[in-house]
Amino acid sequence: MPAPRFRSKGYKMRSIRVPSGRSAVHYERKRAGQPRCGRCGSPLLGVPRADVIRKLSRSSRRPTRPFGGNLCSRCARRLMKEIARG
Repeated sequence: MPAPRFRSKGYKMRSIRVPSGRSAVHYERKRAGQPRCGRCGSPLLGVPRADVIRKLSRSSRRPTRPFGGNLCSRCARRLMKEIARG
């Protein structure tokens, strides 16, 4: 029986063969999905996945433009035009 923390959807089962020759099941953390735009849902370019972001420096985590990391460049541009035009 696996430990309770491995019985969630966040882990996937990997079947491996150990050096003794028997088969064993190892549990691996699933990879995070690609971040998406909050408005149109397209993948955000220049933003790494959430499981990699902790290892990066603060300046390389997301774009430094307004709404960087939340909206794609097209939607951010469109939103700024809407705000400026009233």
